[in-house]
Amino acid sequence: MTTPTAGPEHKGHVEPELYGTFDFVRRVPPPSGHYRWVYLWERPLRLMHWVAALCLIVLTITGFYIGKPYFLTSGDTSNHFLMGWFRFAHFSAAAVFVMTGIVRIYWLFMGNRFERLPALFPIRPRDWVNLFRMTKFYLMIEPEKAPRYLGHNPLQQMAYTGMYGLAVLSVLTGFALYGQAEPGGFFHGMTGWMVSLVGLQGLRFVHHVVTWGFLIFIPIHIYLAVRADHIERTGVISSIISGGRFVPSDEEFEDGNP
Repeated sequence: MTTPTAGPEHKGHVEPELYGTFDFVRRVPPPSGHYRWVYLWERPLRLMHWVAALCLIVLTITGFYIGKPYFLTSGDTSNHFLMGWFRFAHFSAAAVFVMTGIVRIYWLFMGNRFERLPALFPIRPRDWVNLFRMTKFYLMIEPEKAPRYLGHNPLQQMAYTGMYGLAVLSVLTGFALYGQAEPGGFFHGMTGWMVSLVGLQGLRFVHHVVTWGFLIFIPIHIYLAVRADHIERTGVISSIISGGRFVPSDEEFEDGNP
């Protein structure tokens, strides 16, 4: 694929205001030359990503309401089933969220090399070096020295793996709280040890804090994805929709070449 050089009169000239006027923003030339399509994320992973994102929205809204029913603050609530509907939506979204986790676990072994278990951790020594280089890049300390990755860079690997850990903690504490409604039931028997370990209020606190962990991560995740598309021209956003992106044919990548 050959893309014509952008700019005034197509002469290769780049207007500074189009690509950043601050010293800490690397001026990226317009796309030109030969590009190759690279398929990164297969359909199950992309579907899991968007379904999990929708579940998190539902879980957050309904969870905050269950914690503090701010819509019904006075009067007789005995004839209202609003809390029941919120609990039903919360538990239903939690069940679907768990299903996306099962798909992700399966795809850790059946996906391509960008989706499998080794891609969740910076396992090579140079990846640990690049972890700090990517940190400097995102902090705009050394934006011109960022290593290039086709899939997730080491900092993304650590961040996403951390989110998976939070998801597991959220599910476990959620099931433990759910089990309190039926003492002696299946969920109570499977997760009762957590209540004994930190207490019921401690369990609620952990479940609540994990929710804020997601709420902090999501805007940062969206910002960095938009930033990568705008500054680095990596096609991150389009790749999670279409499954792949175009990369320069002559560019070298830390996690292998297409």
